[in-house]
Amino acid sequence: MNRSEDAVLGVILAGGGGRRFGGRDKALVALAGQSLIERGIDRLAPQVAALLVNANGDAGRFASLGLPVIGDGIEDGGPLAGVLGAMEWAGRTRPDLRYILTIAVDTPFFPENYREKMMDHLHEDDAVLACAASAGRLHPVFSLWPVDLAGSLRAALIGEGLRKVRVFMNRYSCARVAFPLDDGQDPFFNINTAEDWRQAQKRLVRTG
Repeated sequence: MNRSEDAVLGVILAGGGGRRFGGRDKALVALAGQSLIERGIDRLAPQVAALLVNANGDAGRFASLGLPVIGDGIEDGGPLAGVLGAMEWAGRTRPDLRYILTIAVDTPFFPENYREKMMDHLHEDDAVLACAASAGRLHPVFSLWPVDLAGSLRAALIGEGLRKVRVFMNRYSCARVAFPLDDGQDPFFNINTAEDWRQAQKRLVRTG
């Protein structure tokens, strides 16, 4: 399915503080010689029309990537602030992009058919949003969002102080998109701790 109105902006959410990872900037942590953000770019870029990085702090640390970088814009807004920033960036800068597809920077094994399957289920279920799931768990940070929800999301964040992704998503029809395990491994495994990093290194060695 390749409709022109389905043009998608891929958004790498890299605004987390990495508190359980010694306060390190997880986006720049190397995994098998490549930073997590570079891995996310390599995996997401073939699936979308354009890429955007959402990260707080000095945007210059990502200059070598050649991608636009935006901060949250709303203090302590959590992932929803990044989603809103991406929606509003697309509305201002790339009105041809009707959806944003979000990933977390610390999740290096997300599916290579992520965009395709999310969009297919969005249409099949006649839903407003789509949210990825695996092993019986939802992954709200891995979601497909229409850009035209920006006004409603801003009102929820600013007017209501809403911070929970699932609370906002539950206001709309949402397709739950289940992805299978990959040789017994969760494709949405994320790196929060040093032990998680070691597990990810081993997984890369096994799979090549």
